[in-house]
Amino acid sequence: MTRTARALALATFLILSACASRPVETPPAPVPAPAPAPVAPPPIIVIPPPPANAVAAGVALAAAPPFITQVDASRALQAFRTSCPVLLRRQDQSGLTNSAAWAAVCSEAASIAPADAAAFFRDRFDWVSVGNGKAFATGYYEPEIAGSRTPLPGYAPIHGVPTDLTRCTRADGQTGRGRVDETGVCVLYHSRAEIEEGALANKAPVIAYAADPIELFFLQIQGSGRVRFPDGSVMRIGYADQNGREYVAIGRQLRERAILPPGGANMQAIKDWMRANPDQGRELMRENLSYIFFRELTGPGPLGALNVPVTPRATVAADPKFVPLGAPVFLALDRPEAYGFWVAQDTGGAIKGANRFDTYWGHGFEATHTAGGMSANGVALILVPKGTASVARAQP
Repeated sequence: MTRTARALALATFLILSACASRPVETPPAPVPAPAPAPVAPPPIIVIPPPPANAVAAGVALAAAPPFITQVDASRALQAFRTSCPVLLRRQDQSGLTNSAAWAAVCSEAASIAPADAAAFFRDRFDWVSVGNGKAFATGYYEPEIAGSRTPLPGYAPIHGVPTDLTRCTRADGQTGRGRVDETGVCVLYHSRAEIEEGALANKAPVIAYAADPIELFFLQIQGSGRVRFPDGSVMRIGYADQNGREYVAIGRQLRERAILPPGGANMQAIKDWMRANPDQGRELMRENLSYIFFRELTGPGPLGALNVPVTPRATVAADPKFVPLGAPVFLALDRPEAYGFWVAQDTGGAIKGANRFDTYWGHGFEATHTAGGMSANGVALILVPKGTASVARAQP
C-alpha cells in the first residue's frame, strides 16, 4: 500500500470516526456540598467493517479504509487465543462488553486457520470508535542490560516488591499504593529519589544488580527485560509492582525545556544527553517519581497485564478503562510497520486515555530501534463481539 493510499484511508477514517471528545471530569465538591453527577463514558460509534475485497495476503487491494492484511491478522489471532482464557473470566472496566459476550468468538477462534484470520476479525466483530477515535501510539520492547548477581561498585540494585508496600487510604481520602508509617498513618510510598538514597534497606529483596543505572531506568519504563551476567547467563525479569507515584515522561521534560528539539527526544538521544550530563541526568530521572519493582521470570515471557506472554508485533498496551483487556484492536496509523491488528494484552503507567496505545516489538536491535523511535498518529478501532457494545453501555 502506498503512503498516499494510506494517508487517504486515514483521512476517510477520521471523517467516519469524528465525534465528541471525552468530557473533562469535575472534581468532587467539598463537604457538605453534594457530589457532582458521574461523568458520562465517552461516546462510541460502530464503524462498518471493511469490504471483503479489502482483505489481501500482505497487500491491500481496495482503496477503502481500513486496509487489512493477513500477516498481522494471523499474529493477532494467536495473541487473541492466548488472551481468551483470561478474557472469559475478567471484568471489563471499559463497559464495552462483559465476559460472557466473548464466549462464542473465543470458541470459534480456537479452530480458525491463520489464512482466515483477517476474515474472522472482519466478520465476527463490531469495529468500535471510542470518543473521537484519534489515536497516538508509541512503542516498547524487552531490553537487555548488563548486570551482576552480587553487588559491585557503581552497580544499582534491581529491587523486588518491598514488604511495606500496601494498599491503604490516606488522610486525603485517596486509596492506593502506599505504606503505613511509624504513627500508623497511611502515606505515599517512597519516591524514586528516596529509594535510590536507601529507603528500601532491609525492606525489599534485591534480585540482581544493574551495571548502568541509566539502562535500569529505561528497563523500568519498559516494565520487563533481561539481565545478562558476566558468565553469559541471562535472567528474565518482569513487572511485579509499582510504588504508586506519578509517572513523568522525561523526554517531554527535555523538549519543554528546549534541551532537545521536538523531533529529537528519542530514547537514544535522551540516553546520550544523560551520559554527557551525569548530574543533571540523575536529577532528571528523579523527576519521574514512579519506581518499578521486579520479579524473576522462569517461564515464557515477558508477561503482560493479563499475566500471559506478550507477543512481538501483536501485543499493544492500552488503558483498561476504555479498552477491554484481551480485545483485538485495529490501528490505522501513519507508521506502516505499526498499521494493522493488535491485541490489548498490557497496560502502562503512561498509557492513559481512550485512544492511547503502546505497541510491543520484542527484543534485539531491530525491536529497540523501532520501539525507541515509534511515534504514530491515526485512528483506533476496538473490535468487540457483534452486537455487544451498545448493549453493554445501555446496562445500568
